[in-house]
Amino acid sequence: MSSDGPQNDSNVYEDTHVHQVYEQIASHFSSTRYKPWPIVERFLTGLPDGAIGLDVGCGNGKYLAVNPNVFIIASDRSTNLVKIATQHRPHTSVAADNLSLPHPSSAFDFAISIAVIHHLSTPARRIEAVAAVLDTLRPSTPTTGTSSGGQMSIGKALIYVWALEQKHSRRGWDEGDEQDVMVPWVMKQKTTAEGTEERKTFNRYYHLYRQGELDHDIIEAGGLVLESGYEKDNWWAIAIRQPQ
Repeated sequence: MSSDGPQNDSNVYEDTHVHQVYEQIASHFSSTRYKPWPIVERFLTGLPDGAIGLDVGCGNGKYLAVNPNVFIIASDRSTNLVKIATQHRPHTSVAADNLSLPHPSSAFDFAISIAVIHHLSTPARRIEAVAAVLDTLRPSTPTTGTSSGGQMSIGKALIYVWALEQKHSRRGWDEGDEQDVMVPWVMKQKTTAEGTEERKTFNRYYHLYRQGELDHDIIEAGGLVLESGYEKDNWWAIAIRQPQ
């Protein structure tokens, strides 16, 4: 289903077609999100013990429990999803906008942004969102105590976005289709004391990334792609800040 295209005021457009929607569907959405995606799980379990990082756009916080040996500060634009994510102690969850993260620069060992940046409605805002994540990562710094005189210790980010190339999925999108779309979320709601139900549809804005587009945005945001690929209708990439 194609959208009518982002309005001039991107903040208002995203508030209407993303933020307000997730506030309303938070509980139902959370009930469908419980299984970690394999590459995200691999990334998190491969981190060194004691690593400190971020989950930007954490949703219900399903990734916070994957590796008990790291500490994660999670954030989401939806306050109702953040309330759900707070159950994952000892991790911390806060309400925050991807374009205005309340974290210090160059401070974290890792960050994940899973199925979030595709909700930004213009190319410039998507690149800005990637840059905001990369800015939190530790840049290249030498560590002592190795026979070779020090290894490079670098903060890494894993970013996931929905792919345009989904011809084998139930949605059927593929190369050549519209990239800016509205994706319906259908939720049953009780409307009377007798329990009569009606279906209510909420439309969420998505930008569907074509092959190579995520890597391009990371480079434009000042990042360096270490690894990237395709998994189950998503493009993903592991990136660091571009060495100076």
